[in-house]
Amino acid sequence: MNKPILISGIQPDGRLHLGNYLGALKNFVELQNSGKYQCYFFVADYHSLTVSFNPKEKTEEIFGIANAYIAAGLNPKKSVIFAQSQVPECTELFWILNAIAPIGELERMTQYKDKAANVLHGEAVNAGLLNYPILMAADILLYDAKFVPVGEDQIQHLELVRTLARKFNNKFGATFVEPQPLLTKTSKIMSLKDPNKKMSKSQPDGCLFLDDSPQEIEKKIKSAVTDSGNEVKYSQENKAGISNLMDIYSALSEMPVSAIEEKYKGKGYGDFKKDLIKIVSDSLKPFRSLRTTHYALRTILNAGAKKTKKIAQAKMREVKKKLGLPLL
Repeated sequence: MNKPILISGIQPDGRLHLGNYLGALKNFVELQNSGKYQCYFFVADYHSLTVSFNPKEKTEEIFGIANAYIAAGLNPKKSVIFAQSQVPECTELFWILNAIAPIGELERMTQYKDKAANVLHGEAVNAGLLNYPILMAADILLYDAKFVPVGEDQIQHLELVRTLARKFNNKFGATFVEPQPLLTKTSKIMSLKDPNKKMSKSQPDGCLFLDDSPQEIEKKIKSAVTDSGNEVKYSQENKAGISNLMDIYSALSEMPVSAIEEKYKGKGYGDFKKDLIKIVSDSLKPFRSLRTTHYALRTILNAGAKKTKKIAQAKMREVKKKLGLPLL
């Protein structure tokens, strides 16, 4: 019996940080190693074109995501790893899905509103920001993926994917699988400088990057915002700073927050931060030490693309047949 297909991807748009690891990469590896799914993980390079970028750096960023996949523990023998742009059928299906996607639903997407509001002054909001969820739908529906690991901020997008699959199936006959979300279990990782904002590369001094040196990690954690008092006690409402650090500690050590509180009972922030520095540094060591060659990464991506293209081409033949388009 074939295992259900699971798919997800990460955009190559700069250095990855701890939030990316705990919110996606760590979960990807656990899903792969569970043995329950046929896993497909891609570098979402087409998605990354909706924001300003330097073409001279894009290839390196793509290889950077692929390297992070391997460093995190994804295994090409267990998971299919490829770059989105290597499978042009995704943009072919994207155009077809555009023809059934209600523009009103796209404009209601929370992420579109947020991104459009944050576009640099003087720049136009590009259509890619609006149509992003349709390309996401193509990425998923093209492979008959049954499960998609997502954070809560992507649930709205995935619901649109399900809507588009249902609309197409109702109009043209059963073609696509309606995917189900697999919610990631990690709490949001907030900025070390402002625990009320998500960790982001736009605020580098409050962000732990996966390739930070041990010295950089120590400096950032030592200067991380805590709270008045010195008690290691979890309270997002009253002690947001230390609670954020405890979330990081818990996610990396897999120790419950209650056990962390007990461990540091009678101790202060200094002892806690000293241990957290070691936990973070040890956890991120693979990202500092593993540097897979471009040749090896290209080999992995090409092998993954070869597998996915067979599936994608078969699905597009099915779609075109349903639409009455000629199969020449």
